[in-house]
Amino acid sequence: DGKAIWFLLEDSGEQNLARISPRGGAIERVISGESVVTAFAQGSNGEIAALISRPHLPPEVFSLKRGQLQQRSFSNREWLAGLQLGAVEKAHFESRDGTAIEGFVIKPPGFVEGRRYPTILNLHGGPQSQYDYSFQSDAQLFAANGYLVVHPNPRGSTGYGEAFCLGIWRNWGGPDYEDVMAAVDDAIARGWADPERLGVTGWSYGGMLTNHIITRTDRFKAAITGASATLYVANYGHDMYQGWWEQELGLPWEPEARARYERLSPYNAVDKIVTPTLIMGGEIDWNVPIINSEQLYLALKKRGVDTQLVVYPGEYHGIDTPSHARDLYQRYLDWFAKRL
Repeated sequence: DGKAIWFLLEDSGEQNLARISPRGGAIERVISGESVVTAFAQGSNGEIAALISRPHLPPEVFSLKRGQLQQRSFSNREWLAGLQLGAVEKAHFESRDGTAIEGFVIKPPGFVEGRRYPTILNLHGGPQSQYDYSFQSDAQLFAANGYLVVHPNPRGSTGYGEAFCLGIWRNWGGPDYEDVMAAVDDAIARGWADPERLGVTGWSYGGMLTNHIITRTDRFKAAITGASATLYVANYGHDMYQGWWEQELGLPWEPEARARYERLSPYNAVDKIVTPTLIMGGEIDWNVPIINSEQLYLALKKRGVDTQLVVYPGEYHGIDTPSHARDLYQRYLDWFAKRL
């Protein structure tokens, strides 16, 4: 009816359903709180249908009518009844330069205060995205196997304003490296994480940040990097991001731009990697092509670092075939179990 613009709003680990007048003014958060609204539809009677997830609830359909929110679908109820899930806590801490950072910590079921747990630093992709209050199946899988899981929202993440999101412009693996290491230090300071049993993993940009981490520290006893980039110039003209490369780093044959590509590429510091590293990706990924994983694998193999390369046939940027997904998660568990 032209009275309001409805939209989804990322904010500090939440994703709200919000609206604003076309003439401007205050934003009204119609559905907010410790939850994530991923989709919505409006009925002619003013009722709203929304797909909502919470830390212990995979996405389900809810209705909003006259201010009352009510769950309508229960597709995961039987499955959830047979599970014991780990507690999810919001974490607040400071990075090395004093920047305020948020994240989440997922505890193993039966968590005992005062006991230190093997810990997995799990990094989100994007980097323009955020860890939030939605159900995190991979974190719950790790937690069910006895791990404390750290989900930081470092600079580069969305949900914290434009300046925060642009905090790693032409500086990948810079401020965000400090932020995620601060997340680990925070979990150690709380007495939860075992500093001698740390693992790190990520997919897409999370894998890229993993690569930066293992070139700069030997604190992690195991790493798993998925669908990641390593020698950035190799992607220009090969992947799907030509406009992005040119806008942020420039044309790679121009000297000043080429210096940026080389300065930021973790491949140029592979001689510093000692962490056992499992490398995975999809055969036909045009988002972050598998050439990156192949290059990293060969470099680590030549240097005698404990490593494996797993390429999933017929897969793109995500591993979607059920048998492949099962294999991928089993490899995660096996790699960390052996080394943590």
